[in-house]
Amino acid sequence: MALHKAITAELLELEVCGGVAVRCYAGGVSPGPESPRPLLLLHSINAAPSAMEMKPLFEHFAPQRPVFAPDLPGFGLSQRGDLPYSPDFYAQAIADVVKQLEGPPPDVVALSLTCEFAARAVSQLGAQIRSLTLISPTGVGHRQPPPPETGARINRVLRVGWIGNTLWRALVSRPSIRYFLGQAFYGSAPGELVDYAVATAKVSGATAAPFSFLTMQLFTPEAAKALYAGLQIPTLLVYDQDPNIGFEQVPELLAANPAISERRIIPTRGLPQWERPDETFEALTGFWRDLE
Repeated sequence: MALHKAITAELLELEVCGGVAVRCYAGGVSPGPESPRPLLLLHSINAAPSAMEMKPLFEHFAPQRPVFAPDLPGFGLSQRGDLPYSPDFYAQAIADVVKQLEGPPPDVVALSLTCEFAARAVSQLGAQIRSLTLISPTGVGHRQPPPPETGARINRVLRVGWIGNTLWRALVSRPSIRYFLGQAFYGSAPGELVDYAVATAKVSGATAAPFSFLTMQLFTPEAAKALYAGLQIPTLLVYDQDPNIGFEQVPELLAANPAISERRIIPTRGLPQWERPDETFEALTGFWRDLE
């Protein structure tokens, strides 16, 4: 089925990873050498994510600066289907998007698992950004992903038509999506967030990237040490509670890396930009103001 825009904005056609088509929402002040620093917003990875997750941030900051929010490969309006989904693939996609933005190095805001990819793009691929904000990042809890070969075996089983299709229909039904999104809120999940997740899960090729996520092939073992501890750019960690993510290693990470600071937005459960937007806007604005 055709999928409508998640955000009312121009759609850029970008190419990443040697030919993968990415569509990126662009708005706000026109980018250029004299314009304010661009802002890049990166949605999470789950069963049915999209740039819709970053819509409150896009709409708030667009009047102030150039803002970009891509649908990552495998999701939203970007290319789906049989792609080499992996941490390296998504890190390269992010690095390639950064290269194509006009103006000075952007501030980047990433959500959940995509925080790992953004950190990898900076530390291993040399993506040129000014700052990184990690909202509810994975990889800072005690729980570790299983070995990649275990996930790969499960993924092969899910690719058997009737098994994968049966699981997928149950997973992305409206009641299921409402339930899982509802876990990220103390109240009910916003209707437009639920509606778009249901719609994006019905697009052809929608299962490939989520199955790589569900079988834990996109997570990096010991991510706090492997990805975050070595970051040398100003980094803000925004979090509180999350039903699926632990934050037990945050104190150790803050002690080990002076480039990282934290801001808890209480009470939230993983999507503070939706649940407590004003406090989230203030936290980001203050972080960037201090960098000036």
